[in-house]
Amino acid sequence: MFKDSKVVIIGAGNVGATTAYTIINQGLCEELVLIDRNEEKALGEVMDMQHSIYFMNRNIRIKTGGYEECKDADIVIITAAAPMDPNANDRLTMLAPSKRVMKSIVGSIMEQGFDGILVVVSNPVDIMTYYAWKLSGLPANQVIGSGTTLDMARLSCELSKKFDLDAKSVSCYIIGEHGDSEVVSWNSATIGGKALTDVMKDNAERARNESFDEMRKATTSAGWEIFHRKGNTSYGIAASVSAIVKSILFNENRILPISVHLEGQYGLNDVYLSVPTIINKKGAKEIVEIKLTEEETKALMHSAGIIRDYYSALKD
Repeated sequence: MFKDSKVVIIGAGNVGATTAYTIINQGLCEELVLIDRNEEKALGEVMDMQHSIYFMNRNIRIKTGGYEECKDADIVIITAAAPMDPNANDRLTMLAPSKRVMKSIVGSIMEQGFDGILVVVSNPVDIMTYYAWKLSGLPANQVIGSGTTLDMARLSCELSKKFDLDAKSVSCYIIGEHGDSEVVSWNSATIGGKALTDVMKDNAERARNESFDEMRKATTSAGWEIFHRKGNTSYGIAASVSAIVKSILFNENRILPISVHLEGQYGLNDVYLSVPTIINKKGAKEIVEIKLTEEETKALMHSAGIIRDYYSALKD
């Protein structure tokens, strides 16, 4: 990791606090700061985590603070967002209220002279990442979103249960919008190095003849299934964000499907959406172009179109 590495998390709600706990539990940085408008809530979370560090054999400093803490941060993670509508079934409904929150937060961050990596988690994440990039003036490689990293894990877990395997034996990428129009690249999916299409064909009984489209829909709706049962999603997204943070701070060059700025890749320009990306200390080091079928390419173009349609709503 970076020497004297520092991570700032803006938003001490379920996602922010769980992300903070995951980061300290894994010992990913030397200093962690929580910023929230509700200072007492943030302080309570910090005090609780400080006590937990005693049992972790870690030497991590965690505290609350103001936006001045962003000045020398290596990474700032934005989890703060407008409250979720309990009746919502589409992350795009969060656009208008999230826009106001994001504008205020990014402005406050950049006033401090921040020049690290900005990781956006707030939904709708692809649009909010694009907006944060525009507001910040930072190079595109330094502004990334959590994207479909969690969706990838969800699909891998479902496939692993179907075939009674360790989920890490499954390799699959979900690209496009983190939402209803996301695209599964079945063409590149493998289990133990064997093409998923062949695995499904050779194990039709175990696959219960479930179609690829049914599996994609189940993956897309998984977050809402959790949200409508417990009122939030936190553990999965916290773990996925921590994986992104680890790849940055430990310079891992790990490939994950994060929301990044496309500049000609996949035939798309000036749009933020999720594609496999090499992540290291520079942020988004390089976009990986995997081979898509004609149908998958069309679906990705459709997903990008949906995201772009909302860009006009970001203009003041």
